[in-house]
Amino acid sequence: MTTITAAYMNYDALGAGYRRARVPDPRIARRINEALGDALSVVNVGAGTGAYEPRHLEVVAVEPSAAMIAARSPGSAPAIKACAESLPFPEASFDVALGVLTVHHWRDLDAGLAEMCRVARKRVVLLTWDPEFDDALWLTVHYVPRIRERDRINYPTMRRLASALGELSVAPVPIPHDCSDGFLGAWWRRPEAYLDPDVRAGISSFSRVAPDETAALVERLRRDLETGEWDRRSPAQR
Repeated sequence: MTTITAAYMNYDALGAGYRRARVPDPRIARRINEALGDALSVVNVGAGTGAYEPRHLEVVAVEPSAAMIAARSPGSAPAIKACAESLPFPEASFDVALGVLTVHHWRDLDAGLAEMCRVARKRVVLLTWDPEFDDALWLTVHYVPRIRERDRINYPTMRRLASALGELSVAPVPIPHDCSDGFLGAWWRRPEAYLDPDVRAGISSFSRVAPDETAALVERLRRDLETGEWDRRSPAQR
């Protein structure tokens, strides 16, 4: 099994605006395609709007949110409304089972991983985040520790994944400073972006933060940027 590294979420509440905020980054896409290797067929589990689906391969998408399926681009791979924990396919139906930034949303991690192993002939490929490096993002360390605390619970460590998948091949995926995909850590060198409600709308973590808490962090970050406090605290980020 191969894993790329770097709670369940109701994406019906996020709607079509999510796709506008999440533009696949070609450098991350390249790393995913490398991990797919010689695969000809792929099931994309927790596929969302279809970011990072390899267009040159036979792909079937699995997504539990009707809103996410409706927001998929014309010409995207066919999508089936289903959950990772119960994939509607026979054993060994695909060369690879792919999951991109999804495992932290599943209700039952072990069941979902077991299902991916069941339907994949060759390997499982995951793009995820290792919570053992949760001190790497200044936003969650200094401004929204609630997200950091929740992610420690929701994201599986590499050891946790290995206990379910067996031996892993782990390859770090750097996040470019100009990353086009607006996930939580994508704006690490562009702190002003977190002030934008449209940017935050594309980050599922913020949907689980109370509005008053979000307003407070926005005001604090705005003040720190204006006074130069952010630059003094994080000079290496610029």
